[in-house]
Amino acid sequence: MCMVALITGMALHSTGNAAQILFKANYNMLSPEAKQQVECLAENMYFEAAYEPKIGQVAVAFVTINRVKSGRFEHDICGVVKQKIQNVCQFSWWCEDRAKAIATSKVLTNGSNQVYNDIRNLALHVYANHEKLEDPSKGALFYHADYVKPGWRNMEYLTTIGRHLFYNRKDLRNT
Repeated sequence: MCMVALITGMALHSTGNAAQILFKANYNMLSPEAKQQVECLAENMYFEAAYEPKIGQVAVAFVTINRVKSGRFEHDICGVVKQKIQNVCQFSWWCEDRAKAIATSKVLTNGSNQVYNDIRNLALHVYANHEKLEDPSKGALFYHADYVKPGWRNMEYLTTIGRHLFYNRKDLRNT
C-alpha cells in the first residue's frame, strides 16, 4: 500500500522495553492525494465510531487500512471506504444516505467541528504510523456494532472494542 505523506517531525513512542520513532505529520504539508486519503479515513472513523473510545476509532482505521493491505479489497483508503461488493456498501454510512453523508462531510471538513478535527488528527497519526502502531483490531478485516446481527458465516471472532466486534474470515487466516 502506498501511503504518501510529507513528514514534518518525529516523536519517540515507548512500547515496553523498546522505543519506536513515530512520525508527526502535519496535515497542511501533505500532498493533495495524501490529504484525500486522510479525509476518507477520518470520515470513516467519524461515521463509524465518532463516539466510541479512541482505541475503537483507531481499530476502525486499522480495519480500513488492513483491507487495503490485504489486496482483497480496493487499492487505497478512499476506494475501500466507498467500495460495494455485490451491491452492498462495506461501510453502511456511505450508502444509507449518501447525499446527507457528503453534505455532512463538507461541514465536517470546514474546521468548525471539534470532534471531527480530533478524529482527523487521529486519522493522520494512524495514516503516518500504522506500520509502527499496535493494531487494536488484531488484524481484522470486518466488524459490526454489538446491536447488529449480520448472520455472517465462516468468521473468526477476534476482539470487542467499545460497541464493535471485530472479525476475520476463517479462510483468510494466515494469508
